Amino acid sequence: MNDSKPKSNRILSIDIMRGLTLFLMLFVNDLFEPGVPGWLMHTKNHVDGMGLADWVFPGFLLMVGMAVPYAISSRMKNGETKLKIFMHIILRTMSLLIIGVLMLNSERLNAELSGINGHLYSFLMYVSIFLIWNKYPENNKLEKLFLGLKALGIIGIIILASIFRAGEPGHITWFETSWWGILGLIGWGYLVAATASLFIGPKLGPTLVLWLSFIGINIMSQLGILGFLKFLNPVFGVIISGNVPMIVLAGLVVSLILKNSSFKPGKTAGIIAVMGILSLASGFFLRNWFIISKIQGTPSWGMICNGISMIVFAFLFWIIDIQGKSKWAAVFKPAGQNSLTTYLAPDLLYFAIWGLSLPLFFYKQENSQLLAVCGSLVWALAMVGFTALLSRINIRLKL
Repeated sequence: MNDSKPKSNRILSIDIMRGLTLFLMLFVNDLFEPGVPGWLMHTKNHVDGMGLADWVFPGFLLMVGMAVPYAISSRMKNGETKLKIFMHIILRTMSLLIIGVLMLNSERLNAELSGINGHLYSFLMYVSIFLIWNKYPENNKLEKLFLGLKALGIIGIIILASIFRAGEPGHITWFETSWWGILGLIGWGYLVAATASLFIGPKLGPTLVLWLSFIGINIMSQLGILGFLKFLNPVFGVIISGNVPMIVLAGLVVSLILKNSSFKPGKTAGIIAVMGILSLASGFFLRNWFIISKIQGTPSWGMICNGISMIVFAFLFWIIDIQGKSKWAAVFKPAGQNSLTTYLAPDLLYFAIWGLSLPLFFYKQENSQLLAVCGSLVWALAMVGFTALLSRINIRLKL
């Protein structure tokens, strides 16, 4: 084995693991809970434990943190100032928060009060999102058409927002931020990690201190010590809780270790694996005071997930980038390179299928766990392929 350098300058394992976590997110999101083994699903709120579904999202969050310094470095090499990059960070965060809130509230829609079928509403909402945030090809002849499509998407969101009603007659409500939705959580975590990476730079020591600080914030939040900040929770609650930023910052730390040119790749993989083992150990140590709970966002759960993610990534880095064995994982690469499209595009199909009452989800039943699990695996693989197809025809979300 030659571990003097990876087989290419690009760290393929980052794309592969991001794609793998997205594939697993699609898989667990599609599972029919009554018909599959409990260890695949989310653990209930007050239960001390976790299933596969409780790891995949923090696994993706860690990859969000890992990608940050590479993206910022690329922008700096292109001559962008820190101010311009920071404005991009704010704009990207706002986009994630907006999409997250739109997705969250589509589930709250009262169809009768809003005067529109719920499946149709959600389908039109996702179409509008794709029209606004799609990365259109650079073509001067079609520039006006692309601007028109973006405008159509914005008009669509405005109309859908104006007719939105939730609640019941006599207690009608409109949009709420609540927990911000999955993409909103990613947005807040990204904001912390990207801002830290921009202004701290590639300095491992200060970044490590910031990560440890957010672990402490997560612990204090769970203990109720930060109650005096309660008035900020409606907007900044995700940051104050410390849990999501702590996981994304863990990815930032791993990425800085990965970018450290003084380490040989083999040693780098070993360091990341040891970090994973220490994170696992700290998670189980914290279990003495905090149950393992994704829903509660406990530090024990967060550190155990960090540990699993680091160990998995170290293994993938060793196999893919050091050993050069990547063909087996090629199926996950398109998903990793088009993460937002991969996550959102299946919802377009879901609402179209449900709205048309097509019997495609026959595998969602209780009689055969094998059929239920295999059906969701096939669906997840098909959605990864669907993303690759969309990318080929220039449908690709870019924030």
